[in-house]
Amino acid sequence: MTKSTTMHSKGQDSANATNRAVQKSKSAVSSFCQLTNAQIIKIFERFKSANPNPRSELLAPNPYCLLVSVVLSAQATDKSVNAATQALYEIVTTPEQMLALGKEGLISYIKSIGLFRAKSEHIMGLSKKLVEEFNSTVPRTREELMSLPGVGRKTANVVLNVVYHEPTMPVDTHLLRICPKIGLAAGTTPPEVEQNLLKHIPAEYMQHAHHWLILHGRYVCTARNPKCDICPIADLCRHNT
Repeated sequence: MTKSTTMHSKGQDSANATNRAVQKSKSAVSSFCQLTNAQIIKIFERFKSANPNPRSELLAPNPYCLLVSVVLSAQATDKSVNAATQALYEIVTTPEQMLALGKEGLISYIKSIGLFRAKSEHIMGLSKKLVEEFNSTVPRTREELMSLPGVGRKTANVVLNVVYHEPTMPVDTHLLRICPKIGLAAGTTPPEVEQNLLKHIPAEYMQHAHHWLILHGRYVCTARNPKCDICPIADLCRHNT
């Protein structure tokens, strides 16, 4: 199999996974039943009790590296990104160092990640813009972040939440799949689910809400063989009622 065929296959696999998540969310929305405010509070009380201070599983030494890792994580696992960036971040921790490394140098570290060529273009572009327009610092508004190459709303929300502790709601395939299923938020697209979550989740839980939900979707409410027998919110989940 040629390299281009392999890349196309990986990209197609990622696209298929996203499509499956959307179809699952559509199926859940078709029978969606909103949890009550009291039930939502109970869910997040349990998440908080089990894990009071959840953290991103992306490993990065500073805000710039976190931004790079989040861009790399699109249609890739945090585990695969961490494996690729461990050596990279030993020599690159600033946008200037990334530009000095160059696109081909960056690719030599991230070629194990899907869509690595497109992502390398984005990372070099955002690094250049950070140096030229933001004094080499990661901006702290959504609008400024989304002006950077390769940075969409979800990536901007992750950076705002993790770096600047803003109560944002990044919606990935995990949240898109599980939130309608649980009864937390209706929607078939990330913006729809995001807005509904922002509307229904109490303010005191918003800082960590997306981490709790991502971890729940990643390790308990999995797409295949969900672990309902050990789920801490099984008695509240609309899927089980």
